[in-house]
Amino acid sequence: MSLSVAAKFARRELRGGLRGFRIFLACLALGVAAIAGVGSVRSAIEAGLEEQGAILLGGDAQAEFTYRFATEAERAWMDSVAEQVSEVTDFRSMAVVGEGDAIERGLTQVKSVDAAYPLLGEITLDPPMPLSQALAGQGGVMAPVLADRLGLAPGDSFRLGTQDFTLRAVITSEPDDAGDGFGLGPRTIVATADLQGSGLLSTGTLFETEYRMVLPPGTDLDAVEAEARARFEETGLSWRDARNGAPGIARFVERLGSFLVLVGLSGLAVGGIGVSSAVRSYLARKTGVIATLRTLGATRDVIFQTYFLQIGALSLVGIALGLVLGALVPVLFGPMINAALPVPALFSLHPAPLAEAALYGVLTALLFTLWPLARAEDVRAATLFREALGGARLLPAPRYLVATALLLAGLVGVAALLSGSAALTFWTAGGILGALVVLAGAAWLIRALARRVTRAARGRPVWRWALSAIGGPGESAGAVVLSLGLGLSVLAAIGQIDGNLRGAIQRDLPEVAPSYFFVDIQKDQMPGYLERLEGDPAVSRIDSAPMLRGIITRINGQPAEEVAGPHWVLRGDRGVTYAAAPDARTTVTAGTWWPKDYDGPPQVSFAAEEGAEMGLQLGDEITVNILGRDITATITSFREVDFSTAGIGFVMTMNPAALEAAPHTFISTVYAEEAAEAQILRDLAGAYPNITAIRVRDAIDRVSDLLEGIAGAVRWGAAATLLTGFLVLIGAAAAGEGARTYESALLKTLGAARGRILQSFALRSALLGAAAGVVAIVAGIAGGWAVSTFVMETTFTVIWGSALGIVAGGVLATLAAGLLFAWRPLAARPAAVLRARE
Repeated sequence: MSLSVAAKFARRELRGGLRGFRIFLACLALGVAAIAGVGSVRSAIEAGLEEQGAILLGGDAQAEFTYRFATEAERAWMDSVAEQVSEVTDFRSMAVVGEGDAIERGLTQVKSVDAAYPLLGEITLDPPMPLSQALAGQGGVMAPVLADRLGLAPGDSFRLGTQDFTLRAVITSEPDDAGDGFGLGPRTIVATADLQGSGLLSTGTLFETEYRMVLPPGTDLDAVEAEARARFEETGLSWRDARNGAPGIARFVERLGSFLVLVGLSGLAVGGIGVSSAVRSYLARKTGVIATLRTLGATRDVIFQTYFLQIGALSLVGIALGLVLGALVPVLFGPMINAALPVPALFSLHPAPLAEAALYGVLTALLFTLWPLARAEDVRAATLFREALGGARLLPAPRYLVATALLLAGLVGVAALLSGSAALTFWTAGGILGALVVLAGAAWLIRALARRVTRAARGRPVWRWALSAIGGPGESAGAVVLSLGLGLSVLAAIGQIDGNLRGAIQRDLPEVAPSYFFVDIQKDQMPGYLERLEGDPAVSRIDSAPMLRGIITRINGQPAEEVAGPHWVLRGDRGVTYAAAPDARTTVTAGTWWPKDYDGPPQVSFAAEEGAEMGLQLGDEITVNILGRDITATITSFREVDFSTAGIGFVMTMNPAALEAAPHTFISTVYAEEAAEAQILRDLAGAYPNITAIRVRDAIDRVSDLLEGIAGAVRWGAAATLLTGFLVLIGAAAAGEGARTYESALLKTLGAARGRILQSFALRSALLGAAAGVVAIVAGIAGGWAVSTFVMETTFTVIWGSALGIVAGGVLATLAAGLLFAWRPLAARPAAVLRARE
């Protein structure tokens, strides 16, 4: 009965329009739109990867081997299950142009192919021609950026190793480029047959061989994969199929999307404060209506249900607006987004992310409206006539506290489930809650300090009026500090993380990183290689080690992933080396190293941190497949391996007798003065054309470009959060317009000039903005430190420029919002205002 009565009251209230709820709707719609938009883009990319998976992979399935070609048995099996098979090798090398002093070199990611490539999709060239024509007669094609860097045009010659090639065209699109993963150099494509005798594909050199297969229609991919693994996994085979054509990009999109959804949740939290403030302000204006209903016998349940239904209906409108924006904006900007993406994306209406965003919106609306609604039902009618919600007790009834706690737990639980990263979700939720608690405490402290300092501001009326308003009974100080402070805290944390990440790459790494990585150094080339470098005064350090790569297939006789889970060490092949004794920079943390002349069963020293993450212990046995041969070694020690220095670091080091008989090359890092780097490269590349040099600064630049893209996406998410906070500011300023009008009327009556009243309004806004900015700096620095230290594991330094910019932004934002709603109070006539309040 009470619900039907409440529904009638709510329906009549809604006839009054959206006055007072515009900010409410904007906050909710913007938060939902941000989450829906991010989810829609992620779903579009995932749909594109799924639909184009076979093209991105280059076939329906792919078998990959490290450092070798398939054996006759392996190739025969592939020919038996596939309609077509294409053999592709992938490796890094140096593209060389010119002779003598005019020689130019560029690092390139080489793909050598057979006549069947590409099985699916089409490679387009400029000038247009079939790939077979471009590769005929020692021909090759290149990415345009590499051709420009080397000054090459079609018809010019270049070298790979000891082999000469003629550039026939530049690559405009490559169908399987995204599926090949991250490369340090631009692409060059040549025929595998033309690399014979180049020294680049000899036994022991670093290359991968991929066999792409087109399977008969209706083939059961699970069954084919199971058969391939049963036959050849012990020989080092890695398997992929069209269901996961670009796994690296898929993982990156999933993780970045999850992180951006969490940034969106931060925006929803800011919007929730605006929602709560708007509800409180609305109920305060409905004092007379509520009092009248209570006088006529309306129960607490009827009052609560009336406004719960009304605000619930408006919440659904806000959520619907957000869903429309989140669904349509990615579709409208789909062509632009597609042009910027390295993978295809299918932009359309994707129901799953919209449902997820709607669920977040419903939970957020319930969470932030329940508290003010619950407090309203406890206010006595007599109090409502005078002080709106001021007479309500601070905490609502216990049942509403329990409901609030359940809603909060539900929101965090849903985010943990849907984001795909429970740990990141809990840390984010903890950070938001912690920031809200700190900001609420700061708002209370600011009001208390304002009340105390007001007494000391005698003789300074502008300051006294501003401080009195901040410390008064109104709620604007709390709303401003909470909304703007949380938005600025998110932005401050992202600014600190971004700045420290750039610092770690651009400032810290060059001081400790080597100048070059040299790979594919043959064993008989090492004496001459070292002779050139050891006598050079510009070279401060040389590190060299034998280099093999292997796949960990088993741990203690069990499949590796069943024991250690999907750890990154098990994802693909890893570098393996051997050493008779640890060098001076190696720290053994547990166990003992083998004797220098040890010639017994294989032993291995494992990276301590990675071993702990995988649950490995001393005495465990790991089986590593190297060049198709299984080597089972016992873990006899753990050692520290610092991968952050960009130097040589191996997860596994074995005793020499276990590996030195296998074909392999050496890897070396050279630390030299920057002015000497070019000459070192000329001398070594000239003497040993098979050697590949990777300039570490160029690699760092590539990573920096990638991180810049990530940082840009995150900054857009933070900007949405900040925009929501500014909307809440506008709502708080609009809600306080009546109080400022009354205050202005009183001050004018007492003889105050408009200019001084305006100064008072501006001063209070600036003080609140500065307070929110200072709190945001503390919260942002703490959040940035936590992420930099525990997630990214980099050193942390406070970026003061970014931090001080946050304070300035807070002051300007509150000043703009305050002044926006100051003109009407200043223009109001005192007599009319005061007469209306009698």
